[in-house]
Amino acid sequence: MNDKTELKISPLSQKVESNGKSVDVKIYGDGHGKWILEVVDEFNGSTVWEDPFQTDQAALDELNDTLKTDGIECLIGQAL
Repeated sequence: MNDKTELKISPLSQKVESNGKSVDVKIYGDGHGKWILEVVDEFNGSTVWEDPFQTDQAALDELNDTLKTDGIECLIGQAL
């Protein structure tokens, strides 16, 4: 029996650009029927939402709300 679970990536995962900056949006299944939202910046820093989403579209909607409210800069860290 194989205990490995294949990571399910949403087709809504994408690169988002705004104000000349970009981030990689990763939406993937949590293995329990819900979705995780992760944003990776240009410095390979990662922001992961604490609570999973019911759908991948809900995760993307949350990202879009964050971008409208706080701007892309809130998701980008600093170079080390």
